[in-house]
Amino acid sequence: LPESADFKAEVGNGLSAVVGGQKMHGGNLKYIGGFTEIPQAMQDAAEKFSEEGKTPLFFERDGQLLGIIAVADVVKADSPSAVSELRNMGIEVVMLTGDNQRTAQAIGREAGVDRVIAGVLPDGKESVIRELKARGKVAMVGDGINDAPALTSADIGLAIGAGTDVAIDSADIVLMNSKLSDVSAAVRLSRRTLLNIHENLFWAFFYNLICIPLAAGLFGLRMSPMVGAAAMALSSFTVCMNALRLNLFNMHSTKHDRRMRKTALPEALAQKGTQSQDEPANAGNDAFSATEDEMRQQTIKVKGMMCPHCEMTVQKALESIPGVDFAEASFEKGTVELYCSGAVSEAAIKAAIQKAGYKYRGVA
Repeated sequence: LPESADFKAEVGNGLSAVVGGQKMHGGNLKYIGGFTEIPQAMQDAAEKFSEEGKTPLFFERDGQLLGIIAVADVVKADSPSAVSELRNMGIEVVMLTGDNQRTAQAIGREAGVDRVIAGVLPDGKESVIRELKARGKVAMVGDGINDAPALTSADIGLAIGAGTDVAIDSADIVLMNSKLSDVSAAVRLSRRTLLNIHENLFWAFFYNLICIPLAAGLFGLRMSPMVGAAAMALSSFTVCMNALRLNLFNMHSTKHDRRMRKTALPEALAQKGTQSQDEPANAGNDAFSATEDEMRQQTIKVKGMMCPHCEMTVQKALESIPGVDFAEASFEKGTVELYCSGAVSEAAIKAAIQKAGYKYRGVA
C-alpha cells in the first residue's frame, strides 16, 4: 500500500491526505460535497444509513467520488436499562454527539434517552454543559479525549474505566466496570450517603438536646457523671453503627428509587433536541401551551393505571409528544401532571394515552 503524506484531521468534518501523489478526502456529506458532486442516489443511501443509526462516510480523490461506507456505534446491552433507571430516578438523560441528527436520533431511540443534541463539535460539548448547568446540577459521562473539557466543566464528571487517560484524569468519578448501569448505582449511593449524614446529624442533636439540659441541672433533675458518659458513648455508637449500615446498601437495587421533577431545556438546546424546527405544529386545538420563558403545568385524568409499571408506561408515552417536557403519573389518584414548554394538542395527548392502552378522561 502506498504511504500517505500531509495527513490532516479536520475537526468535526473528516480528514485529508496525499496518497500516491493524489489528494484524498474522507468525511461527512457536507465536507466532501465541497470537493466533488455527490449523486442523489448516494445521498439517499446515506440518509438510509443514518436512519438505521449508522454514520455515512464519503471518500473522494482529486475531485472524483470513490464511494461511501457506513460505521455504527454498537449500543451496549445494558445501556437501555441503565438509561431507564436514570429516567425513573427523575434524571433527564441527554445524549451529546458529533454525529448527524438522523443517526443520533436512531441511536437515541434505541437507548431511550430524553433528548438528543447532535452535530456538536468537540469544543462545543463544554458550552452545552455550561448551558445545562443553568437548570441545575449536571453530571457528564464520557470516555474520550473530546469529552475531557465537558467532564471538567460539569458539576460531576464520570469517566468510563476503559476510556482515555485524559478523560479519567478530568473526571471526579471513574466507573471501573465500564458499565453505564454504574452511573445510576453511583447516584443511589450518593443519595443514600447524604441521607445517612442527615440521620447522624439528627441523632447527634437529639442526644445533646436531651442530655445537656439534664447535665446542667435544669428542671430540677440531675445526671450522674456515669450516666452522662454512658449517654455520650451511646451517641457515638449510634452514629457509627448508622454509618456502617452503608455497607449493607445494595446500590444496584431500584426498590427505593424516587422520581424528581424536571424542568424544560433552554430554548437554544431544545432546538437541537428531539424536535426539529421544520416539524409542523400539532393538529387540533392547543390543550396546553407555554411561552418561551415559562413552563405550563396541567393535570389530566387517565383511567386504567393499576401499578407503578402503568405509571411509567403512561409517562413515557406522554413524554414522547413534542412540547411535553415532563410527565408525572399517579396510579393511585388516576392523574398525570404534565409540564409543557410548547403547544400540545389534546388530540395528541389522547392518542398517546390510548396507544399505550389506557383511557383519557379529560382535564382534572
